[in-house]
Amino acid sequence: MEQSPPVKPSVTVADVARAAGVSKATAARVLGGYGTVSDKVREKVLAVAEALDYRPNELARSMTTGRSGAIGVVVGDIENPFFSAAVRGITDVARGAGFTVILANSGEDIAAERDAIRTLIGKRVDGLIVTPARSREIDHLRDVQRSGRPLALLDRAIPELAVDTVTVDDREAAEAATRLLIEHGHRRLTYVTACDTPEHTYRDLADIPTVSVRHRIEGFLSACEAARVPSPARSVRLGANGRQETRRLAMELLRSPEPPTAVLASDSLIALEIFKVARELGLSIPDDLSLITFHDADWTGVTSPPVTVIDQPVHQLGTTVAELLVSRLKGYDGPARHMVIPTRLVTRASVAPHRSAG
Repeated sequence: MEQSPPVKPSVTVADVARAAGVSKATAARVLGGYGTVSDKVREKVLAVAEALDYRPNELARSMTTGRSGAIGVVVGDIENPFFSAAVRGITDVARGAGFTVILANSGEDIAAERDAIRTLIGKRVDGLIVTPARSREIDHLRDVQRSGRPLALLDRAIPELAVDTVTVDDREAAEAATRLLIEHGHRRLTYVTACDTPEHTYRDLADIPTVSVRHRIEGFLSACEAARVPSPARSVRLGANGRQETRRLAMELLRSPEPPTAVLASDSLIALEIFKVARELGLSIPDDLSLITFHDADWTGVTSPPVTVIDQPVHQLGTTVAELLVSRLKGYDGPARHMVIPTRLVTRASVAPHRSAG
């Protein structure tokens, strides 16, 4: 049986100090980036550290300096291109400021979110960026504040928490997209979201646990009510969570006796499944079904037809929230800031006049 090679022992600060001919305290100051030493000594210690392949013990350093050099990030669904782009923006800023990012995925599950935050605090992260799954279950977020770490919220505001927040104007964006569909003569409209309730049925805004979705539904309903679209609340469909459930819901919608002639999808993953099911059922987009989605995912511009989108500047959301958090870590102690990033309705070929209106 082939034996594994022996594990090479870690090089310690004491090893570097001995090889460089300096005290352990001096080597620790150079390797930890604190205190004052001469340029000559610093260069010598760093050269020896590189030659010995010294790797810092991050936990020990954090206990000494009170800083880990890491930011914790908790997002709802890393498979969703929205969050992938936002995390890229966060890491770009964090890296430039000298921080690493530890990423956790909640799957929009509040228990998983709590566990992730507990783990990240255990790893002594310096601050956290969170996309909260629930706007009313926030004790664990208050715990972050009580720990003394700065907290920033991405995409979803919680007014009860006085923390830095970056969002888009979800209500206005949904209202503008819905108005566009109504202006094209559509009266059977449906808004589809992954958000859900225990009964899997929309009854009231108060039942919606995710604040950004609540604002989007508000915008959808407002545009429908202004145009006197009948019973718009019945047109809010919940539970499009994952490919299988979204496909099932899309089949149910598009095979119904009075299928919608236009759909507003709450994210690009939902829109993609609706697009595929429509094709599978032999429906034409936009002749039989007009489609708009939140988020300008890569696929939306290359399909036939390309899909009309609400373009959220997602990378900018990520960079902005990271900049706010880094400023806190660098000593800013002013009042909480709420940055609202504008969206843009990008009109493509997936919206057409309803046939009866043509």
